[in-house]
Amino acid sequence: MDTSPVPAEPRWLDATERAAWLRLVAVVELLPGVLEAQLRADAGVTHFEYYVLAVLSEAPEHTLRMTTLAQRTNATLPRLSHVVKRLEGRGLLERFPCPEDGRATNARLTTAGRNLMVAAAPGHVANVRHHVLDPLSRAQLRQLREIADALLSRLDPDGRMTDLYDPGRGRTGSPRRPA
Repeated sequence: MDTSPVPAEPRWLDATERAAWLRLVAVVELLPGVLEAQLRADAGVTHFEYYVLAVLSEAPEHTLRMTTLAQRTNATLPRLSHVVKRLEGRGLLERFPCPEDGRATNARLTTAGRNLMVAAAPGHVANVRHHVLDPLSRAQLRQLREIADALLSRLDPDGRMTDLYDPGRGRTGSPRRPA
């Protein structure tokens, strides 16, 4: 929960801030639908289901504890359990007791899940390129990364999500020094 103090008088957005904010809101609202539509049409999965499968596809032995999978997908355990049950019913992943801790449950990508990822990934990447990456110059891509790093320093100060994709970076977004 954000514990930032609320000023007595709000700092209203100026014209430049408002223009930037409204454009970011438009992107945040439109992009999920664009990603979702392509994945549903091409692979029969939602964007979140694809994301769960993608995270498992990159894990050692394509397996993670459910609690770790929830953290990596920024999902609550109840939401993740519902989605995993649906994917399990389609034979795309399986759940089993964690061998190291019998109280925990693991999720593992099945061969069918890996096959779906192999089939779906090219279309997903083409969609991401078309709608997000290709309209930007290399300089704008670097700026987008810097902007995202600045926002994530506030949205994800502990690096819960950020460290998963960029483990060589510290909490501030600056490169970590080798140990």
